[in-house]
Amino acid sequence: MRYKSFLAATLLGTSLMVAPGCQDDFAKTNTNQSAITKADVRYLFTQMLSEFEPSKYQQWFYNNLAYTLRWTQANVPDGGNTSSLNLMGAFEGSQSQVINVKLYAEEIKHVLSLMDENEKATYENINVLANPLLVYLGIFGTDMYGSIAYTEAGRGLHEEILTPAYQSQEELFPIWLDQLNETIDVLLADKPNQVKLDAQDFVYKGDTKLWAKFANSLKLKIAVRMLHVDKAKALAIAEEAVNNKAGIMSGLDDDFIYCKGSQEYHFGDDVLDGQSKGIGSKQLINFLVDNKDPRVRFIFQKNDFNSKVVQAFLDNKKELPPYIKEVAEIKDGKFEGWKAPGEPWVRYFGSPVQTSARENAEINNAYFNYDKFKLPTEDGGEKQYYPLARMNREMLQGQKDYTFPDAPGVSATIDDQDRAWYGLHYSSAEVALYLAELKLLGANLPGSAESYYQEGIRLSVQEYDKLASLNQIPYYSSVYDKEFEKTIKLEDGETDALLANEKYKLSGSTKEQLEKVYIQQYVHFLLFPNEQFVQVRRSGVPMKDSKVLAWENFTDDDANFQIPRRWTINTPLQSDLMYTIKKTAYEAQGFTTGTQDPATLNRERIWYDKGAPNFGEGPNF
Repeated sequence: MRYKSFLAATLLGTSLMVAPGCQDDFAKTNTNQSAITKADVRYLFTQMLSEFEPSKYQQWFYNNLAYTLRWTQANVPDGGNTSSLNLMGAFEGSQSQVINVKLYAEEIKHVLSLMDENEKATYENINVLANPLLVYLGIFGTDMYGSIAYTEAGRGLHEEILTPAYQSQEELFPIWLDQLNETIDVLLADKPNQVKLDAQDFVYKGDTKLWAKFANSLKLKIAVRMLHVDKAKALAIAEEAVNNKAGIMSGLDDDFIYCKGSQEYHFGDDVLDGQSKGIGSKQLINFLVDNKDPRVRFIFQKNDFNSKVVQAFLDNKKELPPYIKEVAEIKDGKFEGWKAPGEPWVRYFGSPVQTSARENAEINNAYFNYDKFKLPTEDGGEKQYYPLARMNREMLQGQKDYTFPDAPGVSATIDDQDRAWYGLHYSSAEVALYLAELKLLGANLPGSAESYYQEGIRLSVQEYDKLASLNQIPYYSSVYDKEFEKTIKLEDGETDALLANEKYKLSGSTKEQLEKVYIQQYVHFLLFPNEQFVQVRRSGVPMKDSKVLAWENFTDDDANFQIPRRWTINTPLQSDLMYTIKKTAYEAQGFTTGTQDPATLNRERIWYDKGAPNFGEGPNF
């Protein structure tokens, strides 16, 4: 027991706090107890905050890019979708994230328990700041699994709880609401002599009012998830949050923007796997470009076909992709400019989602046959060019180089400046769009659905522009092709023009208005794939036959092509200490373990997903 405790404390990066029964032996074999330095709670908080990572490398590489973004019809791989699209292979779990943070939260509580009451009282604010982080990651952890270990999790070091109980979503949601309310009550109580975090808090710089607002706004994540299982409770949660003294997130300064430091690059390996992953779907990119939605420029990267590359294809008598040829002004073999809508919009094209698309020779050559997009080089080789818009890697990771496309033989110009990564984990736009949804469903809120909806779009555009600026993505404020290229930063009047588009106006029946709200959530969540999947799963939007943004059939017989609604769960081993707990939890939810059958994973739903529409069916309230 003593060795285990020492090892666990070492892994935590904290000083060992020894149980009374171990003190004598510890002193004999190590050093005097009084000589041990007490852990600094502020530093423990910073380490806890640095462990806050919903989507790690494996989450992006497997879960997001291989599954959820494809299942929501947001992304397509470079070779197109196949009939095995709905089959799960390797994937990353989503419960370790909350455990990683909870270990530090429990360590903070333990350190505080060793203090006298007067000293302990000065850390009340810091102590409750763990709550919103844990609630956020707890929601993330349960979205694809249902029941998880939470309350007793992370308590093995000091309490020796090695078999933490699993709790259902129905049990967890009230616990999380209580934790958020506790945080708000403590932070707004203006308690005296509180230890300040300042720069140790790299999100809100120790501003307790912003933390309280963040905690209060997280209630809306719970509310929208409860709409199909307890609508009255969901609406009541929203009404309480809006009227809470903490306030709700409503501007860019309230956003949970995350940057650990100047040399923090957000995992090193390339999650986009070169150019093969993260290509936007055709219907999504068309929707964004047709409506001149600036977010397409920040979330997706311009393709390689600038005027220099187009001219190189013409000079080599190489056929241009048809969609690029369609927007290029070409006369006598010379590129003369871009047709409407012009730069930068003409650099964004998506890929069809249908599993049969690559079986059509014409479609295959236009989108999937990358040999068609190569030009010969002077040394007898070939240079590859990419005609489609894929997710912007510098919005996902820092320290990424970008080579500006040009004709073969031209010396490469590379943007190789190392920059830290800035991420956004919770935003005022998300909050406003939730409020628009909840208002339409009957919540008694002070604003109109339209006002929340419009503000959500405005904030979403501004937030993505801010992230693009902070991450200094290619083309944000400068161009390479100086004659025919434009920057992508947000211009004055763009958001007003966006809101004037018919497909962005909140009009029609309640169901039609809900569809538009869900579409805006869908777009906003493009860099938050778990949230996007949850939104599509609970709303049925995008919906089939939509006049705004339609859900496409993956196959000709789409009714029998089932998309999983939860992750596969390994069958617990009898040698696992948690065997009985896990087995009981899975059986209580009616889950089949050890299966990858899409129909089973579609049929067996987590608690709050019960009653939600099938994919593409639209709202069913």
